[in-house]
Parts: sequence; structure tokens; C-alpha cells
Amino acid sequence: MEIKFSVCFFLAFLLHLSTLSFINAEATDISTDKQALLALKAGISHDPSNLLAGNWSTRASVCDWIGITCGVRHHRVTALNISYLNLTATLPPQLGNLSFLVILSIRNNSFHGSIPDELAHLRRLRYLQFSFNNFINLKIPSWLGSLTKLQFLGLSEVKFSGTIPRSLGNLSSLERLHLDHNQLSGSIPTSIFNISSLQKLSLYQNQLSGSFPSILSNMTSLIYIDLGDNGLSGGLSATTFDHLPNLESLYLDKNLFNGEIPSSLPKCKGLQYLTLAINYFIGSIPREIGNLTQLKWLYLGYNEFQGMIHTNIYIYIYITNFLSRSYNCLL
Repeated sequence: MEIKFSVCFFLAFLLHLSTLSFINAEATDISTDKQALLALKAGISHDPSNLLAGNWSTRASVCDWIGITCGVRHHRVTALNISYLNLTATLPPQLGNLSFLVILSIRNNSFHGSIPDELAHLRRLRYLQFSFNNFINLKIPSWLGSLTKLQFLGLSEVKFSGTIPRSLGNLSSLERLHLDHNQLSGSIPTSIFNISSLQKLSLYQNQLSGSFPSILSNMTSLIYIDLGDNGLSGGLSATTFDHLPNLESLYLDKNLFNGEIPSSLPKCKGLQYLTLAINYFIGSIPREIGNLTQLKWLYLGYNEFQGMIHTNIYIYIYITNFLSRSYNCLL
């Protein structure tokens, strides 16, 4: 009797689960996407071109709306791109229901207010572009680190403050990280330099402090680093460039770096752009820089270098504005 009861209870439980699954499947279909986008439309206070007001009509299919792309297989919204429309708007929490979204781009608008935590549900997201908006005095949400499929994260000039979350180091597929032109403070998390897929890192013009992050493993994908116009200080370790074999661009200008240029710098054999201007570097310019035969731009002005400029630097490098208006003491 007890066995029969247990079996019946188990079957009832399975039926309950299947019913829930059916309800959930019904609850997240194209109509769910439509409601989420209509909530976004309702939060738009200024649409100068009147594009969304006229085009995002309930009479038309969501997949035919401007800025919307739907997937063929599941017939769900996979891309929302309303960049460069001069919109003034807020982001509704319902956007977190766009569960098949791969691309979300609202670049060059005037979005303001908060960034809903519900966006953490967009686990398929690969491209997130919020640059050039007005999220004033907001911190970068730590839950962004849970969007582990992200390949592109653009948060340039959105007026973020606070620190860079260490959780961004969890973005194991990330290729490009743009956090420039904000008011970010604190140190640069070393976790970012554990992302082996990272190609470009831009933190230009913030209020970051501390030292150049330690890089302990090879980052063969990283070709671009811009840490210019911050308050970074200290010296560059002798091993700083041991793990950046394919680096092409390095911008460290307008900081408080000191000490000598590491002789390991020429290990970045493909380096094309090197800017160390407006710092407190001392000592001589390493002769080995002359081995950087791909170098196109070299800015070293406003430092405290001394000694001779080795002839091989002139012979092997095409130098533009090498020591313009500098405070160096070179011969």
C-alpha cells in the first residue's frame, strides 16, 4: 500500500513539474519579448526622429520593428540595437525577459536612471554596448560578471563612478572591455588580466590609482592597453611585459608612474604605439627599444630621462614627436 502511494505521489510530482515547464514555456515566448519592448518604448520621453513611436506598433510583428532582429529557429528577439537615435529614456526591468537576447546596444543616446538588476538574466548576451549615455553616479553592476558569454562590453563615457568590480574577471569569453571616460576610482583588479581571450582594454581618463596590475600568465590575445590619464603610480616590474608577446599598443601617459623603463619591453616585438609621456620615469632609454622595428609612434616627453639616445633607436624606428616639449635631459 505504501509503495503504491509513493509511486502515485512521484507520478503526481512529475506531472506537476511538467505543468510548470509548460507554463514557463508559454510565459517566455515572442509575446513576452513584445511586452518587454513595449515597456522600453513607454520609458522613452524624447524620440526626435519619431522612429520608435511610429514603427514599434502593436499591429506589426516585433520582428519587423526597427532595431530588432529575431532568430529563425526559436522566433525570439536575439538583437536589440537602438544606437544613435538621440533617445532620452530609462531602462525597464522587463528587458530581463528577453531571454534569447545576444546583442544589446543603446550607444549614443541619453539613457539615464538605473540599470535594472533583471538584466543579469540575459545569460545568452555576447555584445553589450551602453557607451555615451547618462547613467550619472552609478556604479558598474557586479552582476555583469555573471554574463559569462559576453565578448564585448562597452561602457565608455556613461559617467560611472565607484570601483571596477573584480567580478568582471569572470567574463572568460571577453575580448573587448571599454570603460574609458568615466569617473572610476580605486585600483585595477588583477582579475581582468586573467581573461585569456582579452584583446583590448581601455580605461583611459578615469580616476584610477594604485600600480600597474600584475600579469602572471601569458595573454597572447591582448594587443591593446590604454590606461592613460589616470592617477596610477609606482614602477613597472621587470617582468611586466614578459606575458604580453603580441601587444601592439600601450598608452600609459598622464599618470604618476616612476622608475626606469623595463628592459623587458622589447619582448613585445609587435609594438607599434608606445606612449609614456607626462609621468616621472627616470634613467636612460633602453637601447633594446631600437629592436622594436614595428614601432610607429613613441611619446616620452615630460619625464625625467637622462643620458644618451642610442643611435639604433633613430636607425630602426620611425619616430614621430619623440621628445616634443619634454623635460628630459637627453643628449
